[in-house]
Amino acid sequence: MFKKIKTFILRLLFILSLLIFGGLLLPRLIILLFAAPRIFTVDSVPTARVAIVFGAGLLRDGSAGPVLRDRVQTAVQLYQQGKVSKLLMSGDNRFVEYNEPQAMRQYALMLGIPDQDIVLDYAGRRTYDTCYRALAVFQVHSAVLVTQAFHLPRALFLCNSLGIQSVGVQADNIYFRKVSRFYWQMRELLAVAQSILDVYLFKPLPVLGSPEPISWRNFQLPHKIN
Repeated sequence: MFKKIKTFILRLLFILSLLIFGGLLLPRLIILLFAAPRIFTVDSVPTARVAIVFGAGLLRDGSAGPVLRDRVQTAVQLYQQGKVSKLLMSGDNRFVEYNEPQAMRQYALMLGIPDQDIVLDYAGRRTYDTCYRALAVFQVHSAVLVTQAFHLPRALFLCNSLGIQSVGVQADNIYFRKVSRFYWQMRELLAVAQSILDVYLFKPLPVLGSPEPISWRNFQLPHKIN
């Protein structure tokens, strides 16, 4: 009897392992392979008109948290090196007291970015929404994506799948604890699976509105700041 129970448990564990690998680990691996040739450094990334900066958490006072500051700093480096001409800052603003795009804007202004080259997307509630709205609302057809290494592969998959020819640059100006990085990587397993379902099955519509195409008047590359 004990032997039968043991065999049953081992078979159950084996089946669960296959489900976890097929449902979570395999999609993550596929997206990592998809993203690898599309990831560059600030110095090596091809020039583009716009960088898309993805939102992240704020501090209690409403200012950008360390993850978000890291992303904005990298986008500023791209701008200063003449790699991009506009910064599309997309994040969550469902509540009056929580405004990711405005926090990104304030930090970018502090770092010397002209206000006219900052575009805010207040309805980037998810990575999917940011990519969808970048094309549908802001009419961005190609871009450099800016976010941390754990998030960048999923962002590249979503933006490219939704019609934006995208490459990416990892935000790595700030060192984060190993426990935080491990948590983010584990969370990505579920997020990647959800992203694949969104693209190929659910195809949800984010909050949309009238088109707000980014103006490219007087656009020139490069415009490197010495």
